[in-house]
Amino acid sequence: MKKILLTVFFTSLLFISCSKKKETPVEITSTGRINGLTIIINDQLWNGEVGDSLRKKFASPVDGLPQEEPLFTINQYPSKAIDANKIYSRNLLIVNKDDKNRFRIEVDEFAKPQNVVHLAGNSNEEIIEELENNFDLIIKKFKQTEILETQKVINLSLLSDKKIRSKFKVSLKLPSTYKIALSRANFIWLKREILSGNNNILIYKVPFKSILKNDNVSNNIIKIRDSIGALYIHTRVRNSKMITEESYSPYFLKTLLDGKRTFETKGTWELKGDYMSGSFINYAIMDRSKRKFIIIEGFCYAPSTDKRDLMFELEAIIKSIKILK
Repeated sequence: MKKILLTVFFTSLLFISCSKKKETPVEITSTGRINGLTIIINDQLWNGEVGDSLRKKFASPVDGLPQEEPLFTINQYPSKAIDANKIYSRNLLIVNKDDKNRFRIEVDEFAKPQNVVHLAGNSNEEIIEELENNFDLIIKKFKQTEILETQKVINLSLLSDKKIRSKFKVSLKLPSTYKIALSRANFIWLKREILSGNNNILIYKVPFKSILKNDNVSNNIIKIRDSIGALYIHTRVRNSKMITEESYSPYFLKTLLDGKRTFETKGTWELKGDYMSGSFINYAIMDRSKRKFIIIEGFCYAPSTDKRDLMFELEAIIKSIKILK
């Protein structure tokens, strides 16, 4: 009897509490691993076309990884099987059929920090349409929260960025597990050893014209990162050097970091002359005051480990950057 009452209580909580104004702030800390997603949806919808659409969207392959890994690790539960732990998930998606189409994102609804997405429609087609129309917004919101959560963990134990500030006039929040592997006049390489390899951050500067010449920004960035790899990233094998893997075209887009115009490039690298490869994410940040680009890149070498969360850590580190005056 108690079990039945609990199920009824949490089901009611999911579907009606969000419509009532909270009288007190949320005090419960949300749960969940980085890049995890809890979906509350009945089994009939999950095992049909609605579930197919949800998996296609939220478990689609992450760009720039050598092997396919899902955007989110999904846990699905029918509403009749929910309990408090499940509704406290940091990323929560609640899907159900209703008389009218409905989409909204509630922040810190049951716990904090938390994003609760409510998705409803009168039919399978209408639910899928709501998902299609709002997917980009959902992903943006989830990713912002995951970046902040990762940075919160990083902030618990920071490496001094004194040398980075002095050399490049930028601040960067790095975990204390990272160590300086190599430092030159216009280059620094920081590395964190892991069981199956390492995570790495590179920082250097190049003149405006190095990237903006010939109106072929993406190719210019690849040429620069390959030249840096040839100079500094190699093994004991003679003539080995890190280059952008030639068989895959990198992903390229424009974004902002610290409010500055930035070019983002992500893809895979290989060590020419040796049998090593991995993923990279490269940001070229425009520093107009100095007429230079600050380039900060993260790359990982983890041949026997999934790379999604390792690369996400690097992205969170890089997005903590601040250009100093």
